[in-house]
Amino acid sequence: MSSASKADRKAALDVASWFFNVVTSVGIIMVNKALMATHGFSFATTLTGLHFATTTLLTVLLRWLGYIQGSYLPLPELLKFVLFANFSIVGMNVSLMWNSVGFYQIAKLSMIPVSCFLEVVFDKVRYSRDTKLSIVVVLLGVAVCTVTDVSVNFKGFLAAVIAVWSTALQQYYVHFLQRKHSLGSFDLLGHTAPVQAASLLLVGPFVDYWLTEKKVYAYDYTVISVFFIILSCT
Repeated sequence: MSSASKADRKAALDVASWFFNVVTSVGIIMVNKALMATHGFSFATTLTGLHFATTTLLTVLLRWLGYIQGSYLPLPELLKFVLFANFSIVGMNVSLMWNSVGFYQIAKLSMIPVSCFLEVVFDKVRYSRDTKLSIVVVLLGVAVCTVTDVSVNFKGFLAAVIAVWSTALQQYYVHFLQRKHSLGSFDLLGHTAPVQAASLLLVGPFVDYWLTEKKVYAYDYTVISVFFIILSCT
């Protein structure tokens, strides 16, 4: 196979991967929003625990297939990562539940300047003038949407802030742990997914009751809502 053919094949695979990533990401958001807003399943923390229970099963399968190798991650660092990650995902789900899809997506853009800020503080990274101007544009866009979106309320805004900062911290810590312990993405997932699933399923019903004053076991489960829950987890 010629180098040009290999380059074309790689480009096609990259485009397909990006397209699949966009479609699945948007699909999950729309399914979660429908589940929470239309079908009234407002138990974001418990739902996140179910997501990671599914992920744990996937990591078991990947380990059996040999894609996840034996590796070591110290317990204190594992727990710190799980704390950031749980706040991130629960915060994102609560933000999606309390905000419009448009504001939820715009708020996620705030992770770019926050992540850059963390790199400046912890890694002493210096960005170019053009990059700084781009970050300013992002911040202005987020500010405009925050002010003009009539559906934004204080608790929704607070959930978005917590989600953005915890997600940025999680992403920074992912790279930190991978560099420090030479972990691949699947290796790290094999360590973190079971702990996240167990912790979220344990505290999820209590957190959800505190947020919504509703009990997850008292929810009126229907065939359609159960279908959406399964679809959300897969």
